Amino acid sequence: MIPKRTFDAVIVGGGGAGLRAALQLAEADLKVAVISKVFPTRSHTVSAQGGITSALGNVSDDNWHWHMYDTVKGSDYLGDQDAIEYMCRNAPTAVYELEHMGLPFSRLPNGKIYQRPFGGQSQNYGGAQAIRTCAAADRTGHALLHTLYQRNIAARTQFFEEFFATDLIRDEAGSILGVVALEIETGQAWLFESRATLLATGGACRIFRHSTNAHINTGDGLGMVLRAGLPLEDMEFWQFHPTGIPEVGSLITEGVRGEGGYLLNKDGEKFMERYAPNAKDLASRDVVSRAIAQEILAGRGCGPHGDFVYLKIDHIGADKVKERLPGIRELSMQFAGVDPCVAPMPVTPTAHYMMGGIPTNMHGQVVAPVKYGPEEPVPGLYAVGECACVSVHGANRLGGNSLLDLVVFGRAAGLHMIDFLRENPIPANLPEQQVDKAMARLARWDKKTGTETVAGLRTDMQRIMQDHCGVYRREDLLKEGIAKLDQVEARLPDAALSDHSKMFNTVRLEALELENLIPIARATLVSALARTESRGAHTREDFPKRDDGQWLRHTLYTRENDQLDYKPVRLKPLTVETFQPKERTY
Repeated sequence: MIPKRTFDAVIVGGGGAGLRAALQLAEADLKVAVISKVFPTRSHTVSAQGGITSALGNVSDDNWHWHMYDTVKGSDYLGDQDAIEYMCRNAPTAVYELEHMGLPFSRLPNGKIYQRPFGGQSQNYGGAQAIRTCAAADRTGHALLHTLYQRNIAARTQFFEEFFATDLIRDEAGSILGVVALEIETGQAWLFESRATLLATGGACRIFRHSTNAHINTGDGLGMVLRAGLPLEDMEFWQFHPTGIPEVGSLITEGVRGEGGYLLNKDGEKFMERYAPNAKDLASRDVVSRAIAQEILAGRGCGPHGDFVYLKIDHIGADKVKERLPGIRELSMQFAGVDPCVAPMPVTPTAHYMMGGIPTNMHGQVVAPVKYGPEEPVPGLYAVGECACVSVHGANRLGGNSLLDLVVFGRAAGLHMIDFLRENPIPANLPEQQVDKAMARLARWDKKTGTETVAGLRTDMQRIMQDHCGVYRREDLLKEGIAKLDQVEARLPDAALSDHSKMFNTVRLEALELENLIPIARATLVSALARTESRGAHTREDFPKRDDGQWLRHTLYTRENDQLDYKPVRLKPLTVETFQPKERTY
C-alpha cells in the first residue's frame, strides 16, 4: 500500500479558487490539505492583470443589477441567471473581504478602491460605459494570490507543493474519498484520503498552440473527472482573448483599452468603430477577437505576414502608462521589443479561457445528470474556478469576472463543505482496487522506450486544435480535426520517456498531462461539431446565426462513446426578473 495522509478536506490546486475555499475551511478549524503542482503563488491566477469586477460605484453610479445584465448579455444568454445573480450580488462583499484581508488595491484620490472601465460593462442595462473593475495596477491576480496564500499560512492550511494529482478515488456508491497524487521530486505516489475533495485545477488552454495560459494549465481536474465517468459541460466554448503578443501568447490585459488604448490596422484605422459602433474597443471579448480575425483575413493585418494588429496606448502619456500598466510595459518590452510609452504593441487573438468545465451548482458541488439523475450532486466532490462550470460565463466571459468567480464560489464551496463535513463525520471505507487502478495508470509510464516523443505528440495535438477549432469553425474542419486527433491518441502508448529514473522525470509528468489534454481536446471538437449555431465564443461559419429554439441549452460530454447529453439553461434568477434573450449588440 502506498503512503497515506488523511484530512477532513483536500483541495487540488493552489490558485485563487482553491486558496479561497481552503481559507474558509481552515478558519473553521478543519484539517485541510492543498495539493499544488507548483508553489501556490506560481499558480496561474498570478497572471490575471486587469482586475476584479464589482459594482462598488466608486467612480460612476452603479449597482449589481446592471452588472448582472451585462454578464447575462455577455454570456450570449447561455449563462445560468440564478448563478449570475448570486455572483454579482455578492461581488461587493467579496471585494471588501479581500480589502480587509490586506489586498493592496490601487486607490482613487479620495482613498476608495480604484476602478477602471472594462469591455462589455454598462450602466443602466446597456447604456453608457460602466467603470466597474477594481484593480491593483495591472497585477491584480498577483496581489490576490499572495494575499490569500498569506492568510492560509496564518490559518495553518497544510500545503503539498510540487505534488501532481492524478486520479480521484471513489467507492461503489460513487462517493469521492480522496485522490492519488505523485510527488514530483521523488516520483513517489501518495494517497490523500478525505471526506470532501475540491478540484480547483484551473483551465486547459494548453490544448491550443497559441495560448495566454501557463504551461501548467493542462486540465488535470477535467481529466480526472472524465476518467471517473463523469461529464464535462459546454466544452465547445473557449475564449480567444483579442490581445495576446504574437507567437509568445503573453496576455495584454483588457485594462489597456480600459485606460484609453485602441486597436489599429495596417492603414492606421480605428477599425472597431465598424464592428461595435457604441462600445468600440471595449466591446465584449468575442466581438473584438472576431473583428481582429476579420481584419487579418481581409488583408488589413500588420507586420511582414499581416498576422496581427496594433494596440496603441502611448497617447495617454508615459507617466500614466508607468503608473497604471507597469507590468504590461515590461511584458511588451521583453516579449514584443516595444515600449508602449512610445510605440503601439503588436497583438493577435490567443486562446485564453475555458467557459465550460466540470458541471457544478452554486455551492460548488459537482453534479452529474448523466449518471446520477437530474442535477444530483456527486457525494464528496466539489469544483470551483476555471475548471468548473457553474455556469456564470455561458458562451463568453466578461473580463474581470474570472477573479470574481474564484472568490465568490470559492467561499460558497468552502461554506457548503463545512456543512457537509459536519453531517458526514465518519470516513467511508476506501476501496483498495480503486487505488490499484490509479497505480496501474502510473505504472504504464515507467517504461523508457518508444518510437514517439511526448513533446511531438503534444505539438501535433495543439496544431490540430489551433487549425480545426479556433476562432472560426466549420463542420468539415471539425470532423477532420477529430480524425487527426484520433491518430495522435493512438500513437500515445508508443511515447518514450527519455530520463533514466523517476526522479525529476519531467517527461513522465508531461505524459500524464497529455493523457488529460487529449480527452479534453476531443470533448471540445465533439461538442463544437454538435452545436449547429453561432453563440458567444463559438462561431460556426456554416451556421452563422444564434438559434435559441434549438440551442438555448448546455452540452454535457461523457468520454464513454463520446456521449452527448443536454440540460436547459436556468433562465430564472433567484429574486429578480429574468433577462430574456435578445439580439446582442455593442
